[in-house]
Amino acid sequence: YTLVGSLFILVVMIGLYISVLDPASTDEYQIHTFNMIHMMDLSNYIPGSILSLTGGELFGYPIRLVAFLAVFIGFAIKLPAVPVHTWLPDAHVEAPTPISVILAGILLKIGGYGFFRIAYSIFPEGAYQFGYLIGGLGVIAIIYGGLVAMAQKDLKKLIAYSSVSHMGYVMLGIAALTAEAINGAIFQMFSHGILSAALFLIAGVLYDRTHDRLIANYSGLGSKMPYFTFVVVVIFFGSLGLPGLSGFVGEVLVFLGAFGSSSANQIIPRWLTIVATLGLLITAAYYLWTLQRMFFGKYWVREKEWEPHMNDLTKREYLMFAPLVILAILFGILPGTVLDPIADSISGWVEYVSAQGRINLDVLNSK
Repeated sequence: YTLVGSLFILVVMIGLYISVLDPASTDEYQIHTFNMIHMMDLSNYIPGSILSLTGGELFGYPIRLVAFLAVFIGFAIKLPAVPVHTWLPDAHVEAPTPISVILAGILLKIGGYGFFRIAYSIFPEGAYQFGYLIGGLGVIAIIYGGLVAMAQKDLKKLIAYSSVSHMGYVMLGIAALTAEAINGAIFQMFSHGILSAALFLIAGVLYDRTHDRLIANYSGLGSKMPYFTFVVVVIFFGSLGLPGLSGFVGEVLVFLGAFGSSSANQIIPRWLTIVATLGLLITAAYYLWTLQRMFFGKYWVREKEWEPHMNDLTKREYLMFAPLVILAILFGILPGTVLDPIADSISGWVEYVSAQGRINLDVLNSK
């Protein structure tokens, strides 16, 4: 599944290499390059080459827009975005806890990075041509992912679908193309890397003791495992966007930036952002419902042989959770530690994509 997405990206990368020359090239020596900075400058493209503005059409669309779609689909699979998300829950359920932590905490962010660094930076016209579509898919992911997470019986699948929902905020922020929304999307990826890693470790703690992840097989764990329950409450509340924790900052910035996109860049209509806020209610519902079923009420586990193993966190588990809980709180209280170093770069990037995207799209539409 992900290999197919990688092939889309690879084909476009080959097309860019063929089309782009290093500025050091001369008439005698043409030096092709994979340098992404050079790929952003249209003056480095060979006139009439396949991915230049005069590169012709494919399926009735300018080839540059087709290339944008190919790269977008490739990285959407990595993110993953609806409707190319279906590999993720199965992968998480089959994978051991450390692999799930690496996959959710790091690897999924490659999809978002690819949107920023490659799709939007090299093909900025796609931001305007397909912005509405990307924003719409983001909103669908937020709501659909949340609803499917609410229906899950397996704790790990619930967390996996919550990742699909939370990555929808990244897509909405990217589509909005305002400085606030882009900062929010990047912060959301950063925060989700911390929170999702902790969420899968939470599932791993229970699985390590009982080899069972079904939510219905546990009740009242708070009375038996109070420190573990404290960690779960902090991480669940961070993931559902409680103010003061890191999950809140990215989401609120995405909403503010996307709501202002209708006047700034005319890409995302306000009604789409308003619909996306339903995702906050859905996320709160499935996390609080899971807390109520598993950790509150009378203590009970399905199998009697599990009870001797239902001990609170070990020293190793404290060492795993402590930095993640501290970071979730720290970046919720002091988001500037992440946002301040990238603010100027993001402002310049948004200006570049906005200006160059309009110019390129006007040129392509005039042909």
